[in-house]
Amino acid sequence: MKKEIPIELANRLINHGPLVLVTSLYRDKANIIPVAWQTPVSISPALVAISVNQNSLSAELIDQGEEFVINVPPVSLLDKVKFCGAYSGREVNKFDQTGLTPLKARMVKPSLIEECIGHIECQLYGRHTVGDHKLFIGGVVAASVDEDKFDGYLRAEMKEAKTLHHLGGSYFLSSGDLVPLT
Repeated sequence: MKKEIPIELANRLINHGPLVLVTSLYRDKANIIPVAWQTPVSISPALVAISVNQNSLSAELIDQGEEFVINVPPVSLLDKVKFCGAYSGREVNKFDQTGLTPLKARMVKPSLIEECIGHIECQLYGRHTVGDHKLFIGGVVAASVDEDKFDGYLRAEMKEAKTLHHLGGSYFLSSGDLVPLT
């Protein structure tokens, strides 16, 4: 038997792709925001999309700076991810408060986060206001990953490479065992 749920909770049925930390920069203002709503949207050209609350500092910085970085945190960064989601970058410097290390990106101005296992550097390809969020489409201009955690696929079964997945509210899970297709 199926039960109906409020449409406001429908996203939680598909929300558990990897949670990412998005870094943005405009002039001298940098920010980190956790984003659970992200997806690849094209292979050629390489495009990804993120959905960010339109009133957030990150939306403002991406709009103005026209670049962002998607950083893939391992589960060991959960407390820092929660901090970044609980506080506004208008009030605190999240790099300073979390101890996360900014790392110079190859092709864009926003920093990579050194403690993350992978990074996708993006230049703004398109943007759309959708409800209370902004959908930013990024053209991928560079990507990097910890070499021991990637062999053509993210080695998410490795303890050090387990990714975070946000189920909604205060619920998270981490990636687990690979399930081979037989």
